Order: sequence, then C-alpha cells, then structure tokens
Amino acid sequence: MEHVSVEEVKHIAKLAKLGFTEEETLKIAKEFEAILTHFKTIDNLDLNDVDLNEFDEVNTEFRKDIPEVFEDKKKLMQNVKSLRDGAIEVPKIIE
Repeated sequence: MEHVSVEEVKHIAKLAKLGFTEEETLKIAKEFEAILTHFKTIDNLDLNDVDLNEFDEVNTEFRKDIPEVFEDKKKLMQNVKSLRDGAIEVPKIIE
C-alpha cells in the first residue's frame, strides 16, 4: 500500500485552500492510500486484449440538452454568499 503522510495531506489542503481537523486529515490520508492502492491494482491488470476504442452500445443515450429558465431566482441564489450586479461573486483564487 502506498503511504500518504499527514504532512502531504496538509500540503495538498493548503494548495487547495482547504482546512481540516487532525481527525479529518488522518481519515483523508487513509482514503488517499486506498485510492492509490486501487490505481496500483489497475496498473497491474493485463489489458492487451482490450480494445480501448470499443464502447458499450447500451449506454450511449444522453438526455436532451434543452435550456430552461429558472423562475425562482431567490431560491436559486439562497446559498450564495455574495452577489454583485446579479452575478455570483467568488473569492480571488489566483495571486
């Protein structure tokens, strides 16, 4: 199993501007380890006989992309922290 340190999780969290408690950090480190182990398992599979250009014919239907007007603007914006001129204002992320 790949080992993910608490320091690595804290570094990634800092880059993503996320804050975690020590308990959450430990949990996330274990989850990262499980994900990396899964990728290692996938890397070890022999896929030489698999045609990557072939796809499942059953799941090729998509819903129609029909634009709709959302009438209840108040409900739409109920969780927005800050609005400016009718647009959602988000914090600056690039310094």
